[in-house]
Amino acid sequence: MTENRIGLDEFAALPEAAAVELLLTCCSAPAWAHAVAARRPFASIEELLRAADTELGEISETEIDRGLAGHPRIGDRPDSADSAREQAGMAGADHEIRAAIATGNREYEAKFGHVYLVCATGQSPRQLLTMLTARLGNDPAIERRIVREELAKINRIRLRRLVDSGDAA
Repeated sequence: MTENRIGLDEFAALPEAAAVELLLTCCSAPAWAHAVAARRPFASIEELLRAADTELGEISETEIDRGLAGHPRIGDRPDSADSAREQAGMAGADHEIRAAIATGNREYEAKFGHVYLVCATGQSPRQLLTMLTARLGNDPAIERRIVREELAKINRIRLRRLVDSGDAA
């Protein structure tokens, strides 16, 4: 994702394709990006976030899988500045925690068929491991609901970083 913020008015004025491309830097689910872009203009960042949440709730499981594909495993080398920032807590993880998370990631993927997704922002390595271990006990339907919730949290963080609300911060 770009480090340059864009104002709500600038975002509204972008051609559709450019708005979609920008949204894809937040979430790699094309149906979500197209749906959010189509709802422009937004009067506030809160309106944008509500639209993003609503559209995430409406997309198919296949599109959720596309969104998941844009995220590295917890503990793996981040593939973007966003992922690196979000997983910053893992930088100080000791070997034991890293190994346990790697094992948990493999178990999770074998059970659920997709990457373990969690909003890692502000979480310690131990917290991430505890959450992973707990979620391994979920049934697939519950886990898919949680995945959507976690993806929504990540999208909100990324959208707030991307779009300048115009408020003095």
